[in-house]
Amino acid sequence: MSDLQPAWQKWLDSLDVSRRAAADSLHAQFSALGVTDPADLVKSEVMEGVPQLARFVLLRSLWHGAIDGWTGPGSLDQLPAAQRLLAAGADREELVRLARAVAYEAVFATLDELDAGGDANVMGVEGGWVVMESDEDGSPTGRTLPALHEDLLTMDPSGRDGADLWQ
Repeated sequence: MSDLQPAWQKWLDSLDVSRRAAADSLHAQFSALGVTDPADLVKSEVMEGVPQLARFVLLRSLWHGAIDGWTGPGSLDQLPAAQRLLAAGADREELVRLARAVAYEAVFATLDELDAGGDANVMGVEGGWVVMESDEDGSPTGRTLPALHEDLLTMDPSGRDGADLWQ
């Protein structure tokens, strides 16, 4: 961020005290999570009210748990079908790749459905849903997390945007 430091500092200096404190806090949190240049995310959250930190944490958590969780030792061994395929000579790495790809597709479809906010195929139902940020005690902040499915690939912790899922 050294080349961007003057622009970042100039932007920080343009903020009032409370927004500057929020920006500094968000920058530190994103940096601690491994984001190398969080400036755009911080600006979006501070200036536009988009809960970028909550989006980041949720999407990264889905990658670590639901998708990359299949790379852990013994992850396939819990599935009888995988045990049979391995016993029949299937390649473990290929099965892991398959499990991760299927998990990615399931997570993507779930996020897409959550983003839709309701089932367009069900007529006459007035209810729907929304994904919302919560504060430290779990209370909703009122800020929604829209379009989560659009950013799932970019949250791949490997930095490869899921490229290894479909090899």
